[in-house]
Amino acid sequence: MPDTLKAQHIARLTKDFVLYSDMGRILCSITEDSVGWHDPLGGCSIAGRDSFVVELEKWGLGPRDLVANVNFFSRIDVAGDGGMSYHDGNSKAGSSVELRAEMNVLTILNTCSHPLAQHVDQPGPKPVHLAVRKVAPAKEDDSCRLSRPENGRGFILTGRYFA
Repeated sequence: MPDTLKAQHIARLTKDFVLYSDMGRILCSITEDSVGWHDPLGGCSIAGRDSFVVELEKWGLGPRDLVANVNFFSRIDVAGDGGMSYHDGNSKAGSSVELRAEMNVLTILNTCSHPLAQHVDQPGPKPVHLAVRKVAPAKEDDSCRLSRPENGRGFILTGRYFA
C-alpha cells in the first residue's frame, strides 16, 4: 500500500487509480467505482487480520505474507492533528467497485467491520456479490494508465515483467 499511495500522491482510492506491488508493478486497476472513496489507510481489526491469515494458510502462506489491505466501501477522515475517524454512510446498498487484475494476484475478501467503526452501530456484515470474468488487458489509452504519469511507468514496468 505505501507504493500505491506515494506513487499516485493520494490517500484514498477510486476509479482510475491502481494498486502497486512493492516492486513498482501494477497489481490491479480500479476501472469502475460508484462510491468514489475507498480507505487504504485504516488497516483491519484483529478479527479481520485473523480471517485474512486463515485464508492465506489455505494457500501455504502465513502471517508474514499478509500485506496492507484496502477497506473497500469505507472512508476515513483525517483531522489536522492527524487523528483519524470513520466516515459513516460512505456507501449505500448496491454500491460497486470493479478491479482489473493486471497480473496474477491472490485476492482475499472479508466483511469484518472497519476498525475505526467500532463506535458506529453496525448490524454486522452485509451481503457481498462477487463476479469474476476475463477482460482484455489495458490499452495504451486506458484511463488508469493515463490518470498519473507514474501509472504509465508502472504499466510499462509490469509489461516488461511479462515480456
